[in-house]
Amino acid sequence: MKLSDLSTETLEKTKSVRWDRIIEKHEGPEDWESVFRYSEPEFIEVEGYPVLLPVDKSHHPNISIIRCIWSADNNSATLFLSDTTYEDDPFFSGFMAVCDRPLDEEFFLAILYHEWFIIEKATVFK
Repeated sequence: MKLSDLSTETLEKTKSVRWDRIIEKHEGPEDWESVFRYSEPEFIEVEGYPVLLPVDKSHHPNISIIRCIWSADNNSATLFLSDTTYEDDPFFSGFMAVCDRPLDEEFFLAILYHEWFIIEKATVFK
């Protein structure tokens, strides 16, 4: 799926959605309209589903999904990911996203995107 596949109505609804962030000590609610204004987002595929994260599409080659947890109704996903676009140290390249499926849509949209220090699973959890 590509953003260009979305109807004008769906795109306008998407722009009005607010999302929470803590990135580089900047925090607070944003709306998706600012993401579209200041970057070029595009869907990334996660386990066969299109997901829109508040990052420029140029980041996609540097993004690795570490873990994805789907809700029981398959309408939400929690992602733990690594984005090494600006930092190749695994400890500092982590992010967490909570993504919801908009009503009557086939894609997921980030409603939370926070920095996350990548911590490896302890042996007891493997």
